[in-house]
Amino acid sequence: MCPDCELDHCESEEVHEELLSIVKNTLPEEEALYDLSELFKIFGDSTRIRILFVLFEAEVCVCDLAAALNMTQSAVSHQLRILKQNKLVKSRREGKSVFYSLADDHVRSIINQGMEHIQEDR
Repeated sequence: MCPDCELDHCESEEVHEELLSIVKNTLPEEEALYDLSELFKIFGDSTRIRILFVLFEAEVCVCDLAAALNMTQSAVSHQLRILKQNKLVKSRREGKSVFYSLADDHVRSIINQGMEHIQEDR
């Protein structure tokens, strides 16, 4: 057995009832955990992350997003639809253009914290 493998499990089976009670009382409902899991799946696509980073800087129309990311408007629109359905971006129409922005500061915070996390050991 490898030396690091011993760190993956307890040497003896002992349940710490006090800690287990705290966990049981604070663990969110299964439906909320499922919804959170689904939200994080949205962040699992690098194209959507690129779109969010553009929107981090400014409200932009689909044409500008497509140009900035070197993508077709159709491809950008498809990803924006997913982001909008998950309440990560919002849109507004101005004449013939549709402008997108981050839905709220929570989205900005999630991205900031993610970047901080991946840059910790760099």
